[in-house]
Amino acid sequence: MAAAAAAAEPELSLGLLPTDPLLLIFSFLDYRDLISCCYVSRRLNQLSSHDPLWRRHCKKYWLLSEADKTQKNQSWKSLFIDTYSDLGRYIQHYAALKKAWDDLERYLAQRCPRMILSLKDSVQEEDLDAVEAQIGCQLPNDYRCSFRIHNGQKLVVPGLMGSMALSNHYRSEDLLDIDTAAGGFQQRQGLKQCLPLTFCIHTGLSQYMALESVEGRNQYEIFYQCPDQMARNPSAIDMFITGASYSEWFTSYVHNVVTGGYPIIRDQIFRYVHDKECVATTGDITVSVSTSFLPELSSVHPPHYFFTYRIRIEMSKDALPEKACQLDSRYWRITNAKGDVEEVQGPGVVGEFPIISPGRVYEYTSCTTFSTTSGYMEGHYTFHFLYYKDKIFNVTIPRFHMVCPTFKVSTTRMTQEENMTGNGGSWALLSVFLVLAVFCNYGGTLKCYSCSLTRYGCNTSITCPSEKNACLKLSVGETHSYDCYKFPLCDDEDIEKEFKVFSFKFKCCQWDLCNKGVANMVTKTALVPSSLMAVIWSLYF
Repeated sequence: MAAAAAAAEPELSLGLLPTDPLLLIFSFLDYRDLISCCYVSRRLNQLSSHDPLWRRHCKKYWLLSEADKTQKNQSWKSLFIDTYSDLGRYIQHYAALKKAWDDLERYLAQRCPRMILSLKDSVQEEDLDAVEAQIGCQLPNDYRCSFRIHNGQKLVVPGLMGSMALSNHYRSEDLLDIDTAAGGFQQRQGLKQCLPLTFCIHTGLSQYMALESVEGRNQYEIFYQCPDQMARNPSAIDMFITGASYSEWFTSYVHNVVTGGYPIIRDQIFRYVHDKECVATTGDITVSVSTSFLPELSSVHPPHYFFTYRIRIEMSKDALPEKACQLDSRYWRITNAKGDVEEVQGPGVVGEFPIISPGRVYEYTSCTTFSTTSGYMEGHYTFHFLYYKDKIFNVTIPRFHMVCPTFKVSTTRMTQEENMTGNGGSWALLSVFLVLAVFCNYGGTLKCYSCSLTRYGCNTSITCPSEKNACLKLSVGETHSYDCYKFPLCDDEDIEKEFKVFSFKFKCCQWDLCNKGVANMVTKTALVPSSLMAVIWSLYF
């Protein structure tokens, strides 16, 4: 009897559970598991189609709202499936990128409304497929996903991806649309299989994304190109890394913008980074600093890293009126990564002597360079009170650090160095031969361009005498000089002493007719008259 009763009892299974516990279990399932449940049994198919279960997935993956559901007059499940059929391949990226775009548009609508007008509408799958066929490479899904939301922007100023300005230099990067990017796809040595993401119409600067793991780059890595100016091979291109993937690169940039990390100045996004701890208050005056690295004015070879900094000087609005004061001078202590210290002092700042009164803010921008990848500055300003002109006091400038981005050396240079090392004795013998050739007046065979004080290019060339074994291009403002030169004197200090210039660019190289093209900026911090300092250091927006 007992055995018969046991046999009559139905076997316990998931399908026999009451509806409410099953729906509770289903509420923890991901969309893939819900779909799988549809194929288990008729009952589970009905339960997994319970519409409120799909509401969470529509919001999580597609950022769809009740308003979207009402507008389309669809159930949550059908809304999810329809969106998935269009954007399903991007489901791991869509929410993060859509949120970034939405946040950016809301922020720009309030702070930079005209920039919104430059954004282009989305592209379709067939457009992206056509570009892949055109360039012969697959685009990463996060990049494709972003362009399904917005197809970059028009080539206008200001650029969506940030600006930077110096007294004689301006950069503003546009986010390229897919067709323009495809037109700039690179297959030449040094930038093989690289797709431009941004472009500055003023400097020609771009950030590139590597579509393949070639020439020392990781696939989908994003970088600024930086030509190796000490290599004879034009394919020797170093790289300042700006992102490991498109998603990381874009969403981190947007985060900095919408959280106020990058300031808005004259309706443009400026890529200054402010360390919240980089603030110093002396009495009623507060000094804060933000900094930025300029890849287009920097190089790895030779080591020359260019930074700009923006300083804000503010007097508390609660200060007494008699605390109004005027800045007289500045003192800087500049330290590079090797611990080398340079001290600089001079009148005013960027040729000005600002007056600070309660509630007033004064901001200015200047720049510096390091031969090391990092360094820091600190110092003080000297003020005098307007009501007590004989009473002076110092205001602390907080220490602020400047660090260049991670960079990679070109594989061309690495291969050359390996060949030099690998050849061992033969390379050493060749080196001895070259040294003997120089010291024994082996003969001048180097050819260089030679023109003095011209604003235009130089087409006159000469054969250098034996004692001059390098070609030099020296630029001061818009004036250039070209000539043969001694390679041991190719450094900042020797050129400054010989030509008696403080702010200049130079290019020094050792192969025929090499002294053309871009020169390296060298700005010497020195005690010179304030009018000259205004020309050298002032950076206006």
